[in-house]
Amino acid sequence: MGSASDDLDVVALGRISVDIYPQQTGPLRTVQTYVQALGGSATNVTVAAARLGRHAAIVTHIGDDAFAAYVEDALDGFGVDRRWATRRGGGQTPVVFAELDPAIDPTLIFYRPDAPDLHLTRQDIDIEAVAGSRLLWTTGTGLSRQPSRDTTLWLMREYRRRNPSGICIHDLDWRPMLWAESERGDATGFAAEAIAAATVVVGNIAEVDMAVGCGGDAESGAQLLLERGVSLAIVKLGARGAHARSADGTIASIPAIPITTVCGAGAGDAFGGALCHGLLAAWPLHRTLSFANAAGAIVASQLTCADAMPTAAEVEAVLAEPRGGS
Repeated sequence: MGSASDDLDVVALGRISVDIYPQQTGPLRTVQTYVQALGGSATNVTVAAARLGRHAAIVTHIGDDAFAAYVEDALDGFGVDRRWATRRGGGQTPVVFAELDPAIDPTLIFYRPDAPDLHLTRQDIDIEAVAGSRLLWTTGTGLSRQPSRDTTLWLMREYRRRNPSGICIHDLDWRPMLWAESERGDATGFAAEAIAAATVVVGNIAEVDMAVGCGGDAESGAQLLLERGVSLAIVKLGARGAHARSADGTIASIPAIPITTVCGAGAGDAFGGALCHGLLAAWPLHRTLSFANAAGAIVASQLTCADAMPTAAEVEAVLAEPRGGS
């Protein structure tokens, strides 16, 4: 775990959990055995970045329960800086079950009663240290409840103000089941506020459609995001690859890497961590997108998410494999 004086590459704000994966495919009623792993979208991104050699930290609250020590040990084991992953008295660490039915697009069953990570406030943020990081990562789930919503938007704006050269990425991360039913209709408006504060926006096609109304068209979605003022818009297309456009006119579209999917739940987070790595390295857009796409494919070919995050050498090995077609 790094000290407060360390240079930070990536700071992510938000969701953390213990993920429970069945060891059999199909509906949960047929499952006999499970394995647990560290989870939560923002947390997984920091694990992915750390595996790629980046100094990554997570800002979150965990529960003060039997899972807390497991989460802390897992963060330490993955090399994620957890100085701001604090226990919330009386809170319960969220648990998520994955139903591998189908494996390519698992159903996630969230047990997040009064999730501690949604109680983050400004007082939980070491703004000088966070604003000094090279990259900030926030998520749409952080907008789903108060006080996390105000904290997320405040942090994005303050980061941009204090660090004009920093990379501020917002992951649209649209999960309706994590929003109060009365507020789901407001999600597009809150997403618009986050997009206005971000330099980079990433999301799958459904998330981009929620945010800007692209009608399921990736090119239109990316362009609409650019028109909102971001410098880079990235649309993940799952089995169809990914599409990205930058404000300087660069466009990149890449196909998916053929794999046998074991569990597709963590592919997007692996993509996110690898995206951070490529942007921090100032790679050309096509290389960054290809690297992130390969990292996602590697994780989708394995059962768990955090444990499967690849090293740079593993990603490069996948990219070097000969493939037919264009």
